[in-house]
Amino acid sequence: MITVDPAEGPAPTTYTQGALVEGARRLLFVSGQVPETAGGVVPEGFAEQCRLAWRNVQAVLEGAGMGVRDLVKVTVFLSDRAYREENAKIRGEVLGDHRPALTVIITGIYDEGWLLEIEAIAAA
Repeated sequence: MITVDPAEGPAPTTYTQGALVEGARRLLFVSGQVPETAGGVVPEGFAEQCRLAWRNVQAVLEGAGMGVRDLVKVTVFLSDRAYREENAKIRGEVLGDHRPALTVIITGIYDEGWLLEIEAIAAA
């Protein structure tokens, strides 16, 4: 993957403006992963929900023989703007120095108990 940042526009710190994928043989489209365990447990706080949603993303990636470094596009749906900074911090913990293309949307979430949802695209 090659990251592409334009000369103009905001200076991204935890993502890239564009991700060019060359030579990939496999694409994985990860459906929205929610902060719920297989047993239906939803943690109460945002940090716990965010980490669980990321673990669920990682489980789908691992099931396809991929990892977070294969992510080329991530979309995070937040239930409230108040979670922006904590979301960015936890995303940084998960992704390290990897910078996929990123969109964060503040919106209503399907289940009122969920504070976020994460969908992604990976290429390898």
